[in-house]
Amino acid sequence: MVSTRNPLNIGAAARAMANFGFPRLRVVNPYDVAFREARSAVGAAPLLRKAEDYSSLAEAVGDCRLVIGTTALGHRGLQHPLRRLEYGARLIKKAAAEAPVALLFGSEKFGLSNDDLSHCHWLMRIPTVDAGLSMNLGQAVALCLYELARDSKAAQARPGKIARASAGEAEQVTVMLLDALRASGYVNPKTAATTEEKVRRLIRRLDLAERDAPVLMGMLRQILWKVNGS
Repeated sequence: MVSTRNPLNIGAAARAMANFGFPRLRVVNPYDVAFREARSAVGAAPLLRKAEDYSSLAEAVGDCRLVIGTTALGHRGLQHPLRRLEYGARLIKKAAAEAPVALLFGSEKFGLSNDDLSHCHWLMRIPTVDAGLSMNLGQAVALCLYELARDSKAAQARPGKIARASAGEAEQVTVMLLDALRASGYVNPKTAATTEEKVRRLIRRLDLAERDAPVLMGMLRQILWKVNGS
């Protein structure tokens, strides 16, 4: 984080790093020397205390094989390749598996300077609706780190199957529900057969989970006890 003005943004960045498993925070010429005490670093105080403080960006990224700058574009003319977050994150993850990678964030007011950008191999941006309107610094860090940490295959994983109620269990629920409907006066004796068919079809359409059948029967049992006991 380069020339960050608000220590709360450094704290928010540290919190995002702790959330997504990024342990090394480097700051270059922060405006507030007391940033390590930022209240926004909930749960990330140890990471913030270990933050490395540098007086120059060249020194801060000296051991990194790849240096990526972030930008909101604005009206600046850029001399670097520019990639969207989704694609850039894939390249960063691949490179980080082999050597240290630095992801740079500039000050809240001006972003990264031209001199800062000269240290970058390429730039990355978050695709907001208004390309000229920058995001809050802490939020931008969180978004970038989430994209770096997420498993793209996780969304494709199928949830575990939930066992469905058997036909016998569905019939038990049907019988108890019909008993409750008769006790309450809902069932018309003249159309009782039709009502029974409708209720049975209704229960089948619900496709009850096996774990829900005894719960539902317990509810109906209590209703029957109340109705018959009144």
